[in-house]
Amino acid sequence: MSFYRYAAYGSNLHPLRLAKRVSSARQIGVSVIPEFDMKFNKTSHVDGTAKCGICVGRRGVHVAIFEIATADKAVLDRIEGLGKGYNEYSFQDSRFGRCFTYVADPFAIDDSLKPTDWYKEIVLLGCRSNNFPSEHILAIESIDAIQDPDERRSREHWMLVEELRNFRA
Repeated sequence: MSFYRYAAYGSNLHPLRLAKRVSSARQIGVSVIPEFDMKFNKTSHVDGTAKCGICVGRRGVHVAIFEIATADKAVLDRIEGLGKGYNEYSFQDSRFGRCFTYVADPFAIDDSLKPTDWYKEIVLLGCRSNNFPSEHILAIESIDAIQDPDERRSREHWMLVEELRNFRA
């Protein structure tokens, strides 16, 4: 079977979260993209709140590397909003070879936005499940978040948060 290597850095970091979205996803390790920084500044094309984006920087972005079936890449592209605020970025990882991730379009960046509380918690759970460095986790914990005004969406995502918290690989 042919596959792509996907570097997740935001809400797809947790292996259960990504597996619920892309059934073929299989985590193969973790890495760092050294020439980028992660920020909560990408405007969601769904709800207008901040999602994670990466931009040129110096801190490095911690990522989880997954293999996904070639047939499932279009599914992930649609879920992530390829062409609707995200562009594909391909890079060579020293351990895992050719990988791809998504980089926010400059027109989709808004530093005044805040993530929803449930979105931030999903990102944190992914960071913890991958044993990312404490300074990375502390930086995310310090980000201000807002309560989702859509009660149904908020309820659904907090249920997902509980499922991720209880997941044992």
